[in-house]
Amino acid sequence: MDIETVASLSSFLAALVLLTAFAMLVQKRIYSLIHLFAWQGLLLSANTAVVGYVAAKHHLYISSLLTLSLKVVLLPYILHVLIHRLKIRKEIETIVNVPMTMLIGLALVIFSYHLTAPVRELSSLVTRSTLAVALATVLIGLLMMITRKHAVTQIIGFLAMENGLFFAATSATYGMPLVVELGVALDILIAAFIFGIFFFHINTAFDSLDVEKMAKLKEVD
Repeated sequence: MDIETVASLSSFLAALVLLTAFAMLVQKRIYSLIHLFAWQGLLLSANTAVVGYVAAKHHLYISSLLTLSLKVVLLPYILHVLIHRLKIRKEIETIVNVPMTMLIGLALVIFSYHLTAPVRELSSLVTRSTLAVALATVLIGLLMMITRKHAVTQIIGFLAMENGLFFAATSATYGMPLVVELGVALDILIAAFIFGIFFFHINTAFDSLDVEKMAKLKEVD
């Protein structure tokens, strides 16, 4: 497989990652949102394996398998169990309407391409064209956290941001050292368990995970 083919494949996978980010941004059903997160993890896993092949970085194959097991299997399973136990069935409520959210997302993509243009011109890496998509994925994940009212969907936005950061590391430097990636993966897994316990306690105490309702709670003397 030549360099141009690999670059085209990496760009195609990056476009799909960005597409899933936008799909997550406008998705109103929580189960569908989790499935989209799993698909995004699968695309990141495939892109990491492609980069590992072209850069001859064998640790990226391990990173690809780690991403596959953690973000495609384990984390979606934990989220499924969480929303099943919390009996979340209603559609996701947003602070900003969908058309406005899409426009803001498009503006973030344009900003990302403008911001990373000097880096892409100076870089000689095959994956330099995907750096803008990685930054856009981070910003769209942040936007999803800001515009969602439900605590669980905000956590999915946080995990989507982490996907973008992982993608940026792969695009900019052919991945972080394996020890660092293992540490980050362990931190994310521990955070998922802590968030799950935290949500159970909140839901038991306040019978809701709507952050807007929780913000209105006042201490009674």
